[in-house]
Amino acid sequence: MAEEATHVEKEDRFIYFDNAATSWPKPEVVYTAAEIYLRHGGANPGRSGHTRALQADRLVFEARERAASFLGAARTEEIVITLNATDSLNMAVKGLLEEGDHVICTPFEHNSLLRPLGSLRRGGMISTTVIAGDGRGGISVEDIENAIRPETKLIACTHASNVTGRIMPVREIARLAEARGIYFLLDAAQTAGVLPLDLGDIRPHLAAFAGHKGLLGPPGIGLLYVRSGVKLKPWREGGTGSRSEEDRQPEMMPDYLEAGTMNTPGLAGLNEGLKFLEEVGVDTVREHEVKLSARLREGLREIRGLHVLGSPKDEESVAVVSFVIEGLDSGELGYILEEAFAVLCRTGLHCAPLAHRAMGTFPQGTVRFSPGYFNSEEEIDHALRALGEVSARFK
Repeated sequence: MAEEATHVEKEDRFIYFDNAATSWPKPEVVYTAAEIYLRHGGANPGRSGHTRALQADRLVFEARERAASFLGAARTEEIVITLNATDSLNMAVKGLLEEGDHVICTPFEHNSLLRPLGSLRRGGMISTTVIAGDGRGGISVEDIENAIRPETKLIACTHASNVTGRIMPVREIARLAEARGIYFLLDAAQTAGVLPLDLGDIRPHLAAFAGHKGLLGPPGIGLLYVRSGVKLKPWREGGTGSRSEEDRQPEMMPDYLEAGTMNTPGLAGLNEGLKFLEEVGVDTVREHEVKLSARLREGLREIRGLHVLGSPKDEESVAVVSFVIEGLDSGELGYILEEAFAVLCRTGLHCAPLAHRAMGTFPQGTVRFSPGYFNSEEEIDHALRALGEVSARFK
């Protein structure tokens, strides 16, 4: 059972359904690795020649190599270590775009992409086009193609919506971008570790990953995939431990995009999270999460006055389920679920306002359940009973 694989005791009374924000609990080895590094490592990788610094260097190399293999990157140096997916998206957008460029994106993007694009647009540097959604959380590749202009430089798309869970046709978008000579940026924050993902198969030019979600690492660590041949301007510049005699950022990858002391304890935890996923298998994670989300969606559809967003087909979505109850504010419902039923979930706009506009749930937002690998069917059933009671009480 997935629940038994946690190797940790759930010491509090709460049921955690907020894995789309940050996965919890982590495998025990993730906690242990971060603690061991802090207690017995502590050195700065790439900055010194003593034993502990060299050990830190080996850790960084091992984690980068494991991430490249796990994600299907062709070369280890295509993986850049970042702070989080937001950092990765900023590096990609602000490192690639120049004055006069045009960007196409979907209404299901997170603010981690929308805000950098908005900043560049308001500054008069770029123009943007947001295509329409289909009313069920999906998009049309044809709509993206129709939005292409001569000055279009980038197409950006989330792999799965953090509001509806809907999986987007990213392979088809990547093929379109390649054929038209346009860069494709993939936001894989909601899919890496919970959905089989192969960069060599999808073939984006750039891809952003959150270490603290499906990859089971600690907060404060992320990854950016930069396909060989893609040139970005550095998002930050500074110490790398290489070419220290020069006052310019070293041009070799990944040093070119990595400056300053990295979150090595977080990287130690991420490395163990990736090992755990290699041993368990992403297919196993996906199977378990589909079972949970299918059980959840089926139960939600039986509750009067409750409306579920997105596709009714479980195979079209990750385990992210948003819903509303008629006549009840989403924030109030989230409060009731925690205080009366010990269920932790996310409410509101989920940092994706355009998605809620597209789905007709703006500005109130929704309640979002995002079960993970360490949740159980019994926890789903408890939450469904709770929602049934709340719905009946507010009729």
